Amino acid sequence: MGENRAVSNERPRGLAAVAGLAVLFIAAFAVFTSLGVWQVHRLSWKLDLIDRVERRVHAAPAPAPGPSQWPSVTAESDEYRRVQVAGVLDLASTTLVQAVTDLGAGYWALTPLRTEDAYVVLVNRGFVPPGWRDRAPGDQAGAGDRVTVTGLLRLSEPKGGFLRSNDPAADRWYSRDVQAIATARDLRYVAPYFIDADASGDRPGGPVGGLTVVTFHNSHLVYAVTWFSLALMVVAAGAYMVWQELRLRRRR
Repeated sequence: MGENRAVSNERPRGLAAVAGLAVLFIAAFAVFTSLGVWQVHRLSWKLDLIDRVERRVHAAPAPAPGPSQWPSVTAESDEYRRVQVAGVLDLASTTLVQAVTDLGAGYWALTPLRTEDAYVVLVNRGFVPPGWRDRAPGDQAGAGDRVTVTGLLRLSEPKGGFLRSNDPAADRWYSRDVQAIATARDLRYVAPYFIDADASGDRPGGPVGGLTVVTFHNSHLVYAVTWFSLALMVVAAGAYMVWQELRLRRRR
C-alpha cells in the first residue's frame, strides 16, 4: 500500500520545469554530439598523419633542409622525413641526452655535423650505455673525416612538459633541445632540427643508430564512441522524462 500511495502522490512537473529540463537535455545532447564529431575529425586527421609518416619513413632520402628552407620546416610537413647530409662530425662537442630504449637506460649521443654549406646540424648518432664516454676513446677515431649521414628529421624537443628541465651548467640533458644545446656548445648557424641517424654508419663500440620509435597515440575512436554514447544516454533520459510526464498527465 505504501508503494501505491507513493505512486498516486506523483505529480507532473510544471511547464517551466519541463522547459528547463528540455533545454538542459538539448544542450547536453548538442555538446556530446559535437565532441563526438570533433573526435571523428581528429581520427581522420590522425590516420592521415600516420599514413604520411609511414610513407616518409620508407621513402628514399632527400637532402636535409638548408638555411633557406628552415622557416618552413614544420612537424606536419617534415617530421620523420628521411634525409641525408654530408659534412664533418665535431666529435669533441658530443652531448649526451638521457634516454630509455629497448637496449636499456643510457643516452642519445648528439654530435654537431658541420656541413659543406657552412651550417651545423645536430646528429643523434644513436644510443650509448652509461659510462660509454669513458670506455670509448676510439670514438675520436676518424675525427675530421667527411661523412654522409642518413636518418629521420626530428624537430627540436622543447624543455619542460613531461620531460625534466635541462641543466646546461651541469651538462645534464633530458631533452633534445637544439637551441639550448647549440648555446651550451657555442655553435653558430644551427639548423632548427636534428637528425636521428640510421644504423648504416654504426661502428663497433660506437652509438647504436636506427632506434627511432615512430608511434602515435590514437584513442580518438574510443573518445568518439564515448561521447556519442553519452549523447544517446541523454536521448534515452529525455525520452523517459517525456514518457513519465505523459503518463502522469493521463493519470490525473
